[in-house]
Amino acid sequence: MSLVWIVGGLFLATYAIIVSERVDRTIVALLGGILMVLIGVFDQQHAFDAVDWNVIFLLAGMMIVANLLRETGIFQWIAVKAVQLGRGQPFQILVILSLITAVASALLDNVTIVILVAPVTLYTAASLKISPVPFLIAEILASNIGGSATLIGDPPNILIGSAADLDFSTFALNMAPPAIIILIVFIGLSWFLFRRDLDSMGDASLDINALDTKALITDKRLLIKGGIVTGFMIIGFLLHGELHIEPATIALAGAMVLLLWGGSDVHHALREVEWTTLFFFIGLFIMVEAIVTVGIIEQLSQALLNLTGGNLATTSMLLIWMSSIASGIIDNIPYTATMIPIVENLGQTLPVRPLWWSLALGACLGGNATLVGASANLVVANLATRSGHPIRFGTFLKYGLVTTFISLVIASAYIWLRYL
Repeated sequence: MSLVWIVGGLFLATYAIIVSERVDRTIVALLGGILMVLIGVFDQQHAFDAVDWNVIFLLAGMMIVANLLRETGIFQWIAVKAVQLGRGQPFQILVILSLITAVASALLDNVTIVILVAPVTLYTAASLKISPVPFLIAEILASNIGGSATLIGDPPNILIGSAADLDFSTFALNMAPPAIIILIVFIGLSWFLFRRDLDSMGDASLDINALDTKALITDKRLLIKGGIVTGFMIIGFLLHGELHIEPATIALAGAMVLLLWGGSDVHHALREVEWTTLFFFIGLFIMVEAIVTVGIIEQLSQALLNLTGGNLATTSMLLIWMSSIASGIIDNIPYTATMIPIVENLGQTLPVRPLWWSLALGACLGGNATLVGASANLVVANLATRSGHPIRFGTFLKYGLVTTFISLVIASAYIWLRYL
């Protein structure tokens, strides 16, 4: 049997087990990656090189910072303020938290934002004695929409910006308009998506306005230090291209400075890192590299793109929808890394800018289709599971597919009207 068929079959089997949720997805992903080495697709060093360590260490650094900030009580304070502003109404709270997530995801990477917002949501739901799942799903969807707006908002954008030599302002001027339109539509759509879940919750059973928000901040000194460090990290992320420093270095540096300056226990801080999420990504990167190595993704993508016959409009539309579908199946980060050289090749005969925007919109918005479509999704899913409120693959799918389809229709219209 050809190695291509073996690798393809193994990849599909591994993904099917992950979707079934019968076995922990971290174990499955790592086992799948190890099997790719054992059957001779590549050696161990190649497998390690396939892992995007910038993503892994970026996540690790931000998890440390987020967990240190959580100890100050700031998340609880935000939660109370959000519920007060929403007057205890579940839908209004969902909208407020979604807007906070989307806007913040455009200013910082969306993975970091969900790490910060998810604990707020879990605290809010616990205070109101309601399920956090609808709120967490809405925040995942909002984070990917908001993250599509800027160069640093979503990891695929960072990859595309680097390959296409795009600066922050150019990226935002082209990507922010569709992101804003889609976000507005999503807020209206969320009423229909989550209405049944929210109606069953009724009004908040806790008089949260009676809580003293000042008492929620338990470590003001650490909060101030954390705010200063986070501020410098944000500046670093914004200027990482000019500084020639990778985001992972900035995140880890910020985490270590805050650990040292704040006097926190390093053992406790490292125990709070979502290691299961990080190791899942490691396994996933290795598995995707295997199907790239044997030529499956490139052959499939090139065959689909050849169907366009070199027409820019057809190629752009195919690219945005194909990217969305693929990103819903595999994480959008390794998919984007695979598609970048294909887009560069197409750019030799076609205007390349519309293709870059199509790839970015397709990959970012397609990440909303499934629970494994984007890094932010998996981070929130793991946090939810640890809190005792797991987000099922099928549950997320019924919200993600609708949101993704409507988002892609809007994005396609934007690409067509502005660039084609």
